[in-house]
Amino acid sequence: MIPSAMLESTDRLFPRPRPRTLLAGALLAAALLTCETKRPDHSSGVNLVGTQDSASLAPALSALRPAAPRPPDIPAPPDVAAPPPDAQKTASGLVSKVLRAGTGKVHPDAKDNVRVHYTGWTKDGRMFDSSVARGEPAEFAVGGVIAGWTEALQLMVAGEKRRLWIPARLAYGEHPRTGAPAGDLCFDVELLEIVAAPQPPPVPPDVATPPLDARRTASGLAYKLLQKGGGDRRPTAADRVRVHYTGWTRDGKMFDSSVTRGRPATFALGGVIRGWTEGLQLMSVGDKMRFWIPADLAYGQKPKRAGAPAGDLCFDVELLDVL
Repeated sequence: MIPSAMLESTDRLFPRPRPRTLLAGALLAAALLTCETKRPDHSSGVNLVGTQDSASLAPALSALRPAAPRPPDIPAPPDVAAPPPDAQKTASGLVSKVLRAGTGKVHPDAKDNVRVHYTGWTKDGRMFDSSVARGEPAEFAVGGVIAGWTEALQLMVAGEKRRLWIPARLAYGEHPRTGAPAGDLCFDVELLEIVAAPQPPPVPPDVATPPLDARRTASGLAYKLLQKGGGDRRPTAADRVRVHYTGWTRDGKMFDSSVTRGRPATFALGGVIRGWTEGLQLMSVGDKMRFWIPADLAYGQKPKRAGAPAGDLCFDVELLDVL
């Protein structure tokens, strides 16, 4: 759990309010992207992560090309402000009504990805986002969106269309950050497809203690080459890298994995925990390594950030590219 305990800034489509951060849902939440800022990609409706330099160029670039036309608004439903009596309410306060029954039998899990069409309105009927108006479905992790969406999608099956009335506390709140809609919201959501999350990698037999053939650095980092890659380029602390990784605590509990999310992670090597910054500079593109990272090179014995894993950690990391 953006994504994840790894990336510090991994808000996706309908990003969750800040306290719910760990792993894509836990994306190595503690130290990772400290030097990046989000910018909205209005063509996709998704908040992307971009460098400060590229963000600062946006005004100049926009002057070189005509602005994309705004998609036409989709009229709000007559019950946009308040759900009808036949709508169903859950214990959390989420209210929903099935508009069209689905043909599927399986409900998505919080770890699954889904492909959906949706439109969102504020209580006064103002449309603030719509994949339908853009003509392109959205795909994202069920567990990586606002709480109201995460709950609602797990009630649905493929082919189903449902109207949601989401209270502010399950959306962006009454006073959200710039650009996010405030207050109670209404959505029409059509679940097109469920993309099951990949199975998690098996827990290494030596997750708790490095074996005798592992190597150690002066800092206390232990590592072992699992697979030799074909590349010869090694990253520096100033580079960005693209990796697949899985992290476990010493008792074998997996707390984060780009593998189970089905997509690699990209981040600045100088903006992650110290064990990663040091360890990945020992790798060449294509290498796969196992790292045993002591607490003082990770998040510490008592992490300051809620949800970050405590103590010594073990990671399997595959270096896919240096950017």
